[in-house]
Amino acid sequence: MKILSFAASNSRRSINRMLLEYASRYVSECKIEYLDLNDYEMPVYSIDREQESGIPEKATRFLQKIQGSDGLLVSFAEHNGMYTAAFKNILDWSSRINTKIYQNKPIVMLATSPGKGGANSVLSIAKNSAQFFDGIVVGSLSVPQFNENFDSEQGVMINRDIDFKLKETVENLLIAMQK
Repeated sequence: MKILSFAASNSRRSINRMLLEYASRYVSECKIEYLDLNDYEMPVYSIDREQESGIPEKATRFLQKIQGSDGLLVSFAEHNGMYTAAFKNILDWSSRINTKIYQNKPIVMLATSPGKGGANSVLSIAKNSAQFFDGIVVGSLSVPQFNENFDSEQGVMINRDIDFKLKETVENLLIAMQK
């Protein structure tokens, strides 16, 4: 089974990427492919650009990566309570090819931030909108105060309660992919 994993951020030192890499230990029996959103950078979407130049090949490649997976493990960074511009732009371009971006794949959605909210606002948006993009959310978890709950140098979750919830949440993806 193959899991496609990406942090919905274009930060090279994304804490959401760290969270994903750690969470992957709970589905180690699967092949995991990590995407870097920087590899899918495109001009800001507009209908004018689409009509003048067409849809960038990178949007097609992004959808092909999803199609080639059995499930998705995504961690959302939050900018002003919303998706990052990098992810939203990929979402906008990809939806012009196929509005069913998630292609009926099971998804575990995570989010984290340095603050107490744990990027819960964007996680809520992502979960609530997934159905419109043909996504099946099988689990979600917001991790608050990342820097206090995760040891970045060791690459481990130091908060046992959060670690237990993370394990349970991520294992839901494995269960859903086996159905």
